[in-house]
Amino acid sequence: MPCRPGARAFRPAARASRPKPVRDAWLAAALFAGVAVAVRCADPRRPGRFPRCPFHALTGLDCPGCGSLRALHRLTQADVVAAADHNLLVVVALPCIALVWLRVVTGRTTRRAVPAWRSPRVILALVVLWTVVRNLPVLGDVLGA
Repeated sequence: MPCRPGARAFRPAARASRPKPVRDAWLAAALFAGVAVAVRCADPRRPGRFPRCPFHALTGLDCPGCGSLRALHRLTQADVVAAADHNLLVVVALPCIALVWLRVVTGRTTRRAVPAWRSPRVILALVVLWTVVRNLPVLGDVLGA
């Protein structure tokens, strides 16, 4: 229907909302908290609680995430040493992720160029390196899943 001359168009009132990155950071924190509570309540070491890793089922090798549920379960029990035994990458990555989350929520992020060591390629290379190292037979007992 065409607007009449001089008629005011309906515009919903603008909501005061948080910036999108901050909102997304809080949503991610809520999702992580929900996962942590679920993993805390259901012990992943007991068979049938969670699905098996498809990568491990197909290849017999540990993927970067193998042991992460058990590590998170141990972290919710404040047992950092046992968590590191299940998946050291998770134990090291969680504080780094928490720091990034804190910078986003407090507004201390900037639009400057990302340093080379934080680029997605470097992170992907570290994850691939972790996958190779944890599957070496020499380190099997040390980095077991």
